[in-house]
Order: sequence, then C-alpha cells, then structure tokens
Amino acid sequence: MTETIFSKSKKGRNRYGAGDTGVPDKKLTGLIPKGLLRTKTIGLPDLSESEAVRHFTSLAKKNYGVDDGIYPLGSCTMKYNPKINEKIAGDPSFTGIHPYQGETDIQGSLKVMYELGEMLKKIAGLDAVSLQPSAGAHGEFAGLLMAKKYFDRKGEDRRLVVIPDSAHGTNFASASMAGFDVIEVKSGRDGIIDTGFLKEIVEKHSSNIALIMITNPNTLGIFEKEILIISNLMHRNGSLQYYDGANLNAIIGMTRPGDMGFDIVHLNLHKTFSTPHGGGGPGAGPVLVRDYLKDYLPVPVIGKKGKRYYLDYGLEDSIGRMKSFYGNFSVCLKAYCYLLSIGDRLKDISIDANLNASYLKKKLDRLFNIPYDRNTMH
Repeated sequence: MTETIFSKSKKGRNRYGAGDTGVPDKKLTGLIPKGLLRTKTIGLPDLSESEAVRHFTSLAKKNYGVDDGIYPLGSCTMKYNPKINEKIAGDPSFTGIHPYQGETDIQGSLKVMYELGEMLKKIAGLDAVSLQPSAGAHGEFAGLLMAKKYFDRKGEDRRLVVIPDSAHGTNFASASMAGFDVIEVKSGRDGIIDTGFLKEIVEKHSSNIALIMITNPNTLGIFEKEILIISNLMHRNGSLQYYDGANLNAIIGMTRPGDMGFDIVHLNLHKTFSTPHGGGGPGAGPVLVRDYLKDYLPVPVIGKKGKRYYLDYGLEDSIGRMKSFYGNFSVCLKAYCYLLSIGDRLKDISIDANLNASYLKKKLDRLFNIPYDRNTMH
C-alpha cells in the first residue's frame, strides 16, 4: 500500500525558515478581524523539501501515459501530441493576450483562428465554421440547437432524432438535452445501420424527424458503406444529417463528411488534431455546417474583411454563445500548428490509424471473440 504524504510526516522535519527580513513583526489581530483568524492548525504535513519531491515523483511514476508507451484507447484520442505544439501554445505572444483586448491588438491570433477554420472547412467539405464549442459533446449540443432553431424558423415541429445503436453515448445525451426525443435504429449482422429498418422508421415518423446522427466509421470501427443511401433517404424526408467527428482519424484525407451528405459536423480537435485531452480537458469541438445553416452558428465566428480579421457577432439566427469568449484558443492553436506541419500528407493520418487498428485487432483475436470479420478502422 502506498504511503500518504501525511503518514511520512514527522514534526520538525521541515526546517525551512526565512531568517531576518528586516521588517518589524506585527500581530495578525492588528491586521485581520478576529472572526476571520484560524483557531486550529492547518494540518499540513511536516517534511523536508527532498522528501516532498521524492513522494510526488514516486506517485508520478505510477501513472501510465502516452509518453510511457502505447495507449490503445479506440477512437477516444489521437495520443500523439507533438511537443513543438505545446511550446508554441505556451509562448508569451499567445498566453499574454487578454480576452478583452481590442481586435487591432490581436490580429495575429484572429488570423490563426480564421485560417484554422478555413482548413477545417476543406477537410470536412462544408461551408462555414464556429470554433466556439469546447468538446465533442459540446459541438453535438450546438449542432442540435442549430437544427432545432432551423426547423422552428421553417415552422416545422420536428422533435425526433434518429441514432444508431452503435453510436456514442453522448449522441443520446446531447439530443435529450436539446429537447429532442430519440429513436434508436438497429444495426444489421454486419455491424452497420440496417437501412430496411431505417426506412420503416422514416415512413412511420416522416415529418417529425429532425435529423439522424451518425459516426462514420461507427463506434464498432466499421464504415457505413450505405451512407449515401441513408443520406438520400433523410434528405428526401426533409431531415438533416449530423456527423459525429469522433472517428475522423480513420477517413481524413480520404473522404469528407460533406461528400457523404452531412449537413452539420463537429470535429474533435483533441482527437484527430493532436491536442492533449488527458484528464478530461481541455478539448475543442468546432462545428461546421452547409451554407444555408451558417446564420445559426454560435458566435462569435471569425470574419475577414480585406486584410483585417474580426469577431463577428452579427449572425441573424445564431444560437448565441456556447462558452465564454472565443473557444479554447490554445487547443485551436495546437491543432493549427499540427495541420501546418502535416501539410498535404493528411492521408498519412488515416493510413496509419487504420493500419494500427488492424494490427491491434489481429493481436487480440486469439484472446477475444471478434464479432465482425471486416476491417476495423479505429
């Protein structure tokens, strides 16, 4: 059993002292009201500096992370966090900026965010973007709020969201939080959406269906090969199609959600784009949409007029802010650096992701029952 720092404490071990400061002593009662003074000891452990350092270093060595070895956690994060990105994001040129500074003073940072948005639009195959959401589920929630407002503006009372049984749990939660009811669509024996069952749902509920939420490849790591059939079915029904970008690693540079017919997409910068997400944060989940939905994006979005960049709060039907200020800027900055370093080699990301996933699956098939014999893409 690991000793706690308190069990290592012994009175008198910490002999640190400040010595004579040359400043005359004053009693605390003369500086602080009596009712605010502590009457009991704090209870801090009594150790020397070296003992305290050794204790916490020993605890740190018990942790396992990406810098220790392989970290096979499915789609949940990229696990590769180049140290150069951390160095750039920690530069005082960026960390010293105050969020209330005027736009004239932060043109460089606004340019970073604008150019990142332009890159993400090309990667996703969509028309407009907001960097506001601070995680994948946050992006989902934003997308669903936009869909809700879109149909409200059209005067259509659509309150159902269709979600595959293989979806991420956050999809169900986000839909519920946005005020929708959920219908689950079953997967077939091949692990992908059963389009026959989906057609039955659409025929039954038709004008009440707002959208379908899909991850592709899905959470089983299988590509939804009938995605264009699904897209045509939903769009003929007047419904939207939402792409959960959690598994973008598997397809980036090969195909784009926009090409598959998706109308709303969130991308996890802390997954595909090399920004650490350990311990639950920070993340970033930019949301992208087709042109006819751009006025519903959360504000501010980053605009450009001539050579000047600015924070645009003027979207007519915006769902408003999703968080304070302008999104998780340092996370966006790391993703921007990563994309600049990758350049035109985006396909290498998906090639490596698929190769690694297949390799691990092969290693495990002697130990576990693998229900699907198709390639695993994450």
